[in-house]
Amino acid sequence: MGLFGNLFSKKRDDKPAPKERTVLSIEIGDILTYDLRDYEVVGKITYRDGGYEWYSYQLLEGHDTIWLAAEMDDELELGIYKKIQLPVDNPYPKEVTYEGKKYFLEERGTARVVGEGRSANLRGVETRYADYSDAEEEHFLSFESWGTEIEASYGYPIEAYEIKILAGS
Repeated sequence: MGLFGNLFSKKRDDKPAPKERTVLSIEIGDILTYDLRDYEVVGKITYRDGGYEWYSYQLLEGHDTIWLAAEMDDELELGIYKKIQLPVDNPYPKEVTYEGKKYFLEERGTARVVGEGRSANLRGVETRYADYSDAEEEHFLSFESWGTEIEASYGYPIEAYEIKILAGS
């Protein structure tokens, strides 16, 4: 290639373009915009119960941490969760009261988990989980046992259009 060929030729970029992300393929380092705030994905937990699989993404903005839960049931289901202090015993009860509202057991089971990022220490661990909803199915409680500790979270449903994903790699 001559001098002019080098000057006017387009540079080839051998780096592959980042894969387009969906709420079911988010990766550590991605940036999510939700409710006018930008969050970095710092942790990911993949749950498997039999042939069923769902995800929780740990999202960090400053000192604020929220979790995005994503699962494909008959349709895509998304929820935003925050950890709360709510003591509960295992086996999980059929009904729980939180801030004056009753929540009813929807499902429970045992899942094997694979963690990534800040959740990497959860690789191969088993958790007993229980999911609850209020009568209107507008608010949720989730419980997960991690060893002797039971972690409680409060959540609510969101729609996919409420989230924008920017691939971090």
